Amino acid sequence: MNPVFAPMAASLLAPLLALLPVAVGTDAESAGIDQAAPSPGGEAAQLVGESEPPRPADRASLGFADVVRQQREAERAQQVRIEQRVIIRITPGPVSRPGVPFARDPRRGLFAEFAERQAPRFIERRTGQCVPVGGIAGVQADGPSRLILFMRDQRIISAALEKGCNARDYYSGFLVERTSDGMICAARDKLLSRTGANCSLGKLRQLVEIDPDD
Repeated sequence: MNPVFAPMAASLLAPLLALLPVAVGTDAESAGIDQAAPSPGGEAAQLVGESEPPRPADRASLGFADVVRQQREAERAQQVRIEQRVIIRITPGPVSRPGVPFARDPRRGLFAEFAERQAPRFIERRTGQCVPVGGIAGVQADGPSRLILFMRDQRIISAALEKGCNARDYYSGFLVERTSDGMICAARDKLLSRTGANCSLGKLRQLVEIDPDD
């Protein structure tokens, strides 16, 4: 190279050489950024897949399934309760069996004996506040709010009804739900009439006949 042009060439190339490292670094940084940039659907997709909450449709379907299950369990419980419920009917007086004369019916016993008597007199005495349901032979209304229970063991029990109840609603007898002890008790059980009355049983008293000559 001509010694004259050498200094001029050096002065012209110096700025270009100074720019080369910057360009190379810029390319390297650009290349690094491109290499570090996440691919579409990569890490972001993985995070979404790991922590995605249940969709509203899924929550709604789970809630509906729980409601259906609870409803079916409630229906089964009600069905069991209905199947175990036993209603006993107490009839109002002597009823003869078909084809058997009333005078020869062994079930007439107590009623026939009372019918043959004339105007017996009774006094009330304290007694237990429970009587066996199976021991009741019949029932009759007595006064505005009292029932007379005729027992198979020859006892006569008066049963008061709660305030506001009318004994005449029980002219055709009553229904009572069977209890675990087989008893009906004052202040515990209710008597359902065929007319729809539902009254609590009040105090029980035993009626004892007295001698009319006394």
